[in-house]
Amino acid sequence: MKMSEMTENHGNLGTKSDLTGITDTPITDPASNKDAKTSGALKKSSRYRSRSLSASSTDSYSSTSCTGSSSDGDDVSPREKIQSNSSGSNDFCVRNINQQAFGRREIDIAEQEMPGIMALRKRACDDKPLKNAKIIGCTHINAQTAVLIETLAALGASVRWAACNIYSTQNEVAAALAEANFPIFAWRGETEEDFWWSIDKCVNAENWQPNMILDDGGDATHLMLKKYPAMFKLIKGIVEESVTGVHRLYQLSKAGKLTVPAMNVNDSVTKTKFDNLYSCRESIIDSLKRSTDIMFGGKQVVICGYGEVGKGCSQALQGLGCVVYITEIDPICALQASMDGFRVVKLNEVIRNVDIVITATGNKNVVTREHMDKMKSGCIICNMGHSNTEIDVNSLRTPDLTWEKVRSQVDHVIWPDEKRIILLAEGRLANLSCSSLPSFVVSITSATQALALIELFNAPLGRYKSDVYLLPKKMDEYVASLHLPTFDAHLTELTDDQARYMGLNKAGPFKPNYYRY
Repeated sequence: MKMSEMTENHGNLGTKSDLTGITDTPITDPASNKDAKTSGALKKSSRYRSRSLSASSTDSYSSTSCTGSSSDGDDVSPREKIQSNSSGSNDFCVRNINQQAFGRREIDIAEQEMPGIMALRKRACDDKPLKNAKIIGCTHINAQTAVLIETLAALGASVRWAACNIYSTQNEVAAALAEANFPIFAWRGETEEDFWWSIDKCVNAENWQPNMILDDGGDATHLMLKKYPAMFKLIKGIVEESVTGVHRLYQLSKAGKLTVPAMNVNDSVTKTKFDNLYSCRESIIDSLKRSTDIMFGGKQVVICGYGEVGKGCSQALQGLGCVVYITEIDPICALQASMDGFRVVKLNEVIRNVDIVITATGNKNVVTREHMDKMKSGCIICNMGHSNTEIDVNSLRTPDLTWEKVRSQVDHVIWPDEKRIILLAEGRLANLSCSSLPSFVVSITSATQALALIELFNAPLGRYKSDVYLLPKKMDEYVASLHLPTFDAHLTELTDDQARYMGLNKAGPFKPNYYRY
């Protein structure tokens, strides 16, 4: 399979996006001299009922871990443990290597529902298109990601991996990957300092020089650029899959600080439409149900942001009988919401009456303390965007408020008058912290990421400059074609006459880059 054939019509978007107003930087700058342990992201008020911070952070029971085996029952940091896998390697840091058998079963199950990435593995494993690629990965670590990691290895890559979210790691899966000799540095319930330490352990490894980055949120890119600038310049390409990370890349490009090519797979059609829209349409319900047991019929919900994630969440909640409001800054998205039957409002107009608040903007301080002061008792608030900055959680860390841990990833924040709001995952990504994603949709995203890595790694010198690019349209279509056999779908083929009439190649691409699906 020649990946070079899939490079037509790539679009350079690096100069077309004005993101001056986006300043979504990590809470702790790894290049700063401040002690990361004092990060405000994990500070708690002294008035914290039930379990302590250490207990709640390490209590990593997840609905994706049905046996509850994610919880070790001890407060010993994985960084303080001495662990080795059956091969004698200790180049990893996970919660408990002994959980590897359960994690391997999780991976095996995920493979059955990931036809596209498995087909890519089968088709390209002989060619080894990623031979000599050394990839730093910083994404959510779960069974689906493990399938991607093992696919990249089957295609010839050497990888080192850390988590992009302190609550989304499946400990059993991390253990299974460590047992398979993958250098994995991640566990559920990391501190901010653990988070940056884990990424650093992936980047700064003995006798190993990274040449590719696969990022979700831009944290690995940020750390390497700030702490290892000389190493960063040797990177051949960056693949980024989140709105937050893409914003950061465009900022770097605009400021002239992006010295390597980057592929924005977040805005590829197969990622945006399927991972953002169809996946969130299902996982928002799953997350809220598992964490709060709420009845949706008749509830008033405000969704901040009507991008693909907001659209998916709105459709699902409306379908279950919720009254849905939308907040938007973009008139085009606001018009779409209006035409879809939703009322577009300012948050202050409805905040006193709504039962659920969901953020999905990729921005910061969308929901502030002022908003939360006005919420009625029992209001549920959660974030479906990548970054934990959308809800101003730090503003709730004050002596007048009491935090009560009621179950894993669910806090009640109690006001002096006994009003309480229900905060999910401390404002972090709700669907990966409180539930799980459908493996099938992650297969689509994973195939997109793998093809982007192959394209950037094998591109001739000069094809991509130090800028931000979209995934070539041909690859987007290829990812979709890998998944069609699951549905027994049969594509119609153009005749020669039809292809000439439309001005198309019979093998695609079938739409111009500006086409809106």
